[in-house]
Amino acid sequence: MAVQGEAGDWWKGAVVYQIYPRSFLDTNGDGIGDLAGIERKLDHIAGLGADAVWLSPIYPTPNRDFGYDISDYVGIAPEMGTLDDFDRLLAAAHARGLKLILDQVLSHTSDQHPWFLESQLSKDNEKSDWYVWAEAKEDGTVPNNWLSAFGGPAWSWHPLRRQYYFHKFLKQQPKLNFHNPDVVAACMDVLRFWLDRGVDGFRLDVANSYVHDPQLADNPPVPREERSFLDWAHAPRLQQHVHDANTPENEWAMREVRKVMDEYEGRFAFGEFSERPEMLGAYTGPEHLHSAYTFAFIEDFMFQPPLFRDYYEKLLAALPDLTPCVTFSNHDVVRPVTRWGGGQGDDALATLALTLLLSLKGTVLMYQGEELGLPEVDLEEKDIHDPVGDLYFPWAKGRDGCRTPMPWAAKGAPWLPIPDYHRERAVDVQAADVGSVLAHARAVVAMRHANPALMGGDISFLDTEGSVLAFTRDGGGEKILCVFNLGKTDEARFALPDGLSIAGDILSLAGAASSGGAVALPPRGAYLARVE
Repeated sequence: MAVQGEAGDWWKGAVVYQIYPRSFLDTNGDGIGDLAGIERKLDHIAGLGADAVWLSPIYPTPNRDFGYDISDYVGIAPEMGTLDDFDRLLAAAHARGLKLILDQVLSHTSDQHPWFLESQLSKDNEKSDWYVWAEAKEDGTVPNNWLSAFGGPAWSWHPLRRQYYFHKFLKQQPKLNFHNPDVVAACMDVLRFWLDRGVDGFRLDVANSYVHDPQLADNPPVPREERSFLDWAHAPRLQQHVHDANTPENEWAMREVRKVMDEYEGRFAFGEFSERPEMLGAYTGPEHLHSAYTFAFIEDFMFQPPLFRDYYEKLLAALPDLTPCVTFSNHDVVRPVTRWGGGQGDDALATLALTLLLSLKGTVLMYQGEELGLPEVDLEEKDIHDPVGDLYFPWAKGRDGCRTPMPWAAKGAPWLPIPDYHRERAVDVQAADVGSVLAHARAVVAMRHANPALMGGDISFLDTEGSVLAFTRDGGGEKILCVFNLGKTDEARFALPDGLSIAGDILSLAGAASSGGAVALPPRGAYLARVE
């Protein structure tokens, strides 16, 4: 792997492979993925060409939100292994040139965490102010209008303290109080525990929500004319989350994280910002997080060229020094092959999406199974575990459909079912097929690493029509033209702008080719070439 730049900037342009550990590989027959399974499959990840591995939470948890409700920040979930297993995994990753990144969920804990168990006991114990507690209104109702991301009020009554506590997610996920310096210090020590162990960085869950408004002001509504179909589908999206999260003060929490990261050489912290992406400039930068990603791409269902151009030219235009994280998929959203294509699989779409993802400017986050072209799994009610699916089934089935286990082979009995349309795309099936999505994934990752312009060059979009997306990547002494036909059925043509001429092909997908000053693009076609 040939990541460009200084050692401290290894992450710029890198490919980070995300693992949902519970669904990666089970080695002891209990149906749940474990650290030994991750270690066993590191060669697959290294063979893909990834530079780093990001693990979703591996800590002890009651599994109300499957790892995102942590009951011990410095341990390993027993079903996944031990700290010794983790140390072996870390050493094995480093031996293969892979960095290892951990998920950190510092905004909230499980209600079974010792900190909350103590905090709930009284209003005057040592940790009484470690969480966000508030008095009821005169009539006993909740303190304000804040809504939980999982539906209903973001407040739950505790009979022992006779107060409400705030939870942005499930009631079993009480919110830590970052206005308390002791809480901040304890969370920063959590980071140091893992950094001292040798991890290379962190993905910060809901990094926009560390600091709440201490006055508990009501959130304003999203104006009706600005509401999307996704907003209307889920009541919490009908309000602007400007007081329960996304506050200007949240920037100092990101500053505290960066101070810890800078105590160690070559470490990387990036944040998840699912709300108010316009706040990225306040939360990232030389004194804040190194990078971040938003939900612009992973919540999109249209797959139209303006999505990508607008993201760079509007949202990121004010942040020219930011190397963003870019991703089409993760453990929280419908897989892109299904969002953008529907049905039980579309390998042509999968290969096109991978080509586009690996051509964009930024640090690439690739979710497990994306290299296989896996579609979303349509689960039956009996198989639903996710609290979001439990809330909305059958109208929405939650996040389990993108969390089903990796199909390493055409058999197995894991915690969530693997359908036939995943088994036919299993790793052992695709590994022997030079025309598979997996083979293409390896090729485009290698293409990215071989071209400095794709790793770290600037991106400039070109005017196009219809389903065509085109841009150039310029850096490292080379300039690359990247053209894509996002359409499913119609051929397209892209005329080279004045001043650009093809100097050498890099990649042709679905038979795309240049001729006579233009690029001919079949449906789902792509063409990359050096230009001068």
